[in-house]
Amino acid sequence: MKKDKLYFLTFLSITIIYLFVALIASQYFIKISANQLIENQVEASKRDTHKIASLIDFQLESGISKENCIQNLQQIIENTDSNSWFISVFNWSGIEVCNPDKTKVGQQVNSDQSLLTSLKEKNNSNDLYSLLLNKNSDTTTEIIYIVPLKKSDLIVASNIHITNINNQLKSLKSNFHLIFLIMGLTVIILSFIAVRIIGSAYEKQLEQQNSSLTNEVANLSKLNSDLFSYKEKVAIIDIKNNADETQDKEKKRLLTYIRNELVPILIDDIAYVYTENSITFVVSFDGNKSISNASLDEVFTQLNPSLFFRANRQFIISISAIDKILKYGNSQLKIVLSSKTSEDIIISKNKASEFKQWLNK
Repeated sequence: MKKDKLYFLTFLSITIIYLFVALIASQYFIKISANQLIENQVEASKRDTHKIASLIDFQLESGISKENCIQNLQQIIENTDSNSWFISVFNWSGIEVCNPDKTKVGQQVNSDQSLLTSLKEKNNSNDLYSLLLNKNSDTTTEIIYIVPLKKSDLIVASNIHITNINNQLKSLKSNFHLIFLIMGLTVIILSFIAVRIIGSAYEKQLEQQNSSLTNEVANLSKLNSDLFSYKEKVAIIDIKNNADETQDKEKKRLLTYIRNELVPILIDDIAYVYTENSITFVVSFDGNKSISNASLDEVFTQLNPSLFFRANRQFIISISAIDKILKYGNSQLKIVLSSKTSEDIIISKNKASEFKQWLNK
């Protein structure tokens, strides 16, 4: 249940982060793309406005009357206001003389003069994009560019159809939102799958480690159990036939020194023996320490091998002094002695098997 909750929180976090990034990125890309779209259409309308103005100037210079020029142009542009942009003509008084919508001919031009000035001075489509976003009036068209005729009181104007442009922008936004939605679903699903795969692999690795650790703990528990059983066997062993003979052969005491004093120590009182700086020290269960003139090897030959074990080149330990057996390093064992002794003895990997056999005797 905890894993399912973790996966759900991961999925939720990825979704929230993507939505936050997509919200900011989509607005930026939509604005950039919309400005590019509007700018391309504005530039195209400017070129056509100049061409129409040049054509009218040419006709006037050729002797064609202004009325005939306007009439010809009216026939050409009639009903073109359904496009995103179109051409119109008005005079210096601001009266429409030529417009795709005949009903507007003779009416006063109604357009945003500040917008026209801004576009003319800055040549920036951002103003037009802002106008389209914030447009609240009933005006459906705006003049975005004008070209006065040289030999007439006429002005050729380039107009945009706001409704059509808005429809294009809405279509652009819908496309961007669809793209971000598909990308989002793809990223979220793939991320979730990747998390599940990585998480499953990590869980398997942990399970293997836990299984290995469980086996090691079981082995150590068995080893400590064997130690306890062996201690009980030693404590309650009933030597029957060879008891007297064995006791006669075994040494009861070990002769040691404390400074200049000879101190015999009972074998059963010895907790461990160790060597340091070529000196052999004998430590009893009560913590008292004395010195032996014999080497560690010689001392070991005087001890009962069923009760004492040569742990390494430095230590001989008594079975009764062992408190705990712990796993140490790579297949090594650490022997923790009783509370009155502070030394920790390490049994190497090679000696570990012999030590286990010694405990099982």
